[in-house]
Amino acid sequence: MFGSEKQQQTEDESGGARKTKKQKKKANNWRPQSPRDPFAMLNELPEEKQQEIQRALHLFNLGPTVPKTLEQAKKHQYHFWDTQPVPKLSDNVTSHGPVAEGEGGVRTEPYSLPQGFSWDTLDLANAAVVRHKNTSITNYKSSEDDDNTMRLDFSEEYLKWALQSPQWVPQWHCGVRVNSNKKLVGFIAAVPANVQVYDKEIKMVQVRLLCVHKKLRLKRMTPVLIRELTRRVNLQGTLQALYTAAVVLPTPLSICNYWHRPLNTRKLMEMNYPGLRQSMTVQRAVKLNKLPERTKTQGLRLMTKADVAAVHNLLQSNKSKFDLSINLSAQEVEHWILPRDGLIVSYVVESEDGGLTDAFGFNNVISKLLNHPVHTELKEAHLLFSICTSTDPVDLMEDALVLAKFKGFDVFIALDTMWNQGCLEKLKFNLSSKSLNYYLYNWKCPVIKSDKVRITINSFICNLAVFTS
Repeated sequence: MFGSEKQQQTEDESGGARKTKKQKKKANNWRPQSPRDPFAMLNELPEEKQQEIQRALHLFNLGPTVPKTLEQAKKHQYHFWDTQPVPKLSDNVTSHGPVAEGEGGVRTEPYSLPQGFSWDTLDLANAAVVRHKNTSITNYKSSEDDDNTMRLDFSEEYLKWALQSPQWVPQWHCGVRVNSNKKLVGFIAAVPANVQVYDKEIKMVQVRLLCVHKKLRLKRMTPVLIRELTRRVNLQGTLQALYTAAVVLPTPLSICNYWHRPLNTRKLMEMNYPGLRQSMTVQRAVKLNKLPERTKTQGLRLMTKADVAAVHNLLQSNKSKFDLSINLSAQEVEHWILPRDGLIVSYVVESEDGGLTDAFGFNNVISKLLNHPVHTELKEAHLLFSICTSTDPVDLMEDALVLAKFKGFDVFIALDTMWNQGCLEKLKFNLSSKSLNYYLYNWKCPVIKSDKVRITINSFICNLAVFTS
């Protein structure tokens, strides 16, 4: 009897226990879960959904806007740049010379990083490192357009060309890695350059490819990257730098506008390329942007290695026409201008007596199209340099367009620098809403007009990521 009662009691208790477990499970269904990492949640979504969310965030962003005009910049507070040797936006600069004389010693120890991160000097001679850095730069550089439909795609050859110019310094390829998994989350680089500013030639560096992981762009990593690169450059005795940005920082030396000329008009209209009038029919747009089938300049041919010395002489002979330019050695002309498969296309004009009178070149910039139903990439031809001594600049530029179209480029992009201003509207270029601002670090001089700028190296690869602090 007691055994039966005990058994019954045990069954009741076990049933109660089972009931309690069910109740707990039911209650847990309504209990709020602990907050998850929003970045992890975002990464779990399909890429198309991620792009949609980013576009929405861009449209409804109520945070501080990035200054893109001088008027906006004058109202902005630059916490970092106000501590650097650069002219203030309110300054009326009329003199020439360094902002700071470089008094005192250069810091010998690297700048400190938060716990869990460490500095790394990237070995570009290692192909595996280059491939890893290529992925990192593609993902981390602020290289997507405003509506998040295109992303730059740098090849290994492009990175080596951009960062391994003659006399390059390995310590100037400065990266930040996560200690736990060695993941690259920040990068900045510089290459040596002899920059002509008015009548002075100054030994400088060109800042290249400032990249910060998207999760760390608001964590003050950018100022640390700039400071560390500056320290490493100063240790080599160089105190000035040239850099560009699409936003207004203190203080632009020159503001140049982007212009683009459609080559593959049908494709550009299908992908809603900025600047094309979508109200126009495809047939009419194709007819409007039609180019000649052949080039018209006599003696125009592809540049060869034997032309390096003559092209160098052409560059040297007309540098006095400009107030901002890069003086290239013959070795640098070979590196930056000589044609490379899939990267650089350069042509020269040979006269009847065998001398060279004109030259131009453009390089290949590929952007991935994100989630487009038909097209996967956009091929842009960026004008690299142009030298006109005997040929009409309009004819020479038109020949560049014809050759770029023949080589399969979709659009031709140029700045209103050099003598381009007289060619752009005549050849049906469209003015872009974007501009490129040139800056000098630790050097002050009067403002330079865009037609007095001749930077023969593609300014696009000098771009700093969006950074306004």
